[in-house]
Amino acid sequence: MSGVEEAFRRFATYGDTAASGNDMTGKNFSKMCKECGVMDGKAVTSTDVDIVFNKVKTKGARTITFAQFQQAMKELCGKRFKGKAPEEALEAVYGLVEGKEPANVGVTRATKAGAVEWLTDTSQYTGSHKERFDESGKGKGLAGREELTDSSGYVGAYKGAGTYDKTH
Repeated sequence: MSGVEEAFRRFATYGDTAASGNDMTGKNFSKMCKECGVMDGKAVTSTDVDIVFNKVKTKGARTITFAQFQQAMKELCGKRFKGKAPEEALEAVYGLVEGKEPANVGVTRATKAGAVEWLTDTSQYTGSHKERFDESGKGKGLAGREELTDSSGYVGAYKGAGTYDKTH
């Protein structure tokens, strides 16, 4: 398997766990062109990449195969490297793509340090929030959030069961 085909498969499976790697979506094709430097923003723009993708894919399909990908690269190489011969331009584009894989730039990761630590440190809590946790820092659940009152008196709202005779 060539380096270009291997890069095609890596980008084809990016972001889709069910993808086989045999065909690529337009989103992944655009990502590949941008990250590999085929799309430079001047000679080849994102609009050019989308037009070429729709031109080479079969009608009604949402993906392209590796053969269609090669056809798309032939279309784009003439725009990207204008002064070169078609074969040289195609080799130059394949040189940009070869051996590349999708980058995870801008992917959000959970943080374990900084502001999160003091937010989850229950020993720092004060007031009524402190009562929601036991000594080990484990939450008390519903018992820690609500005031549980003794409503065992004769009348539902009567709060002091057994204290009536003592006051009169």
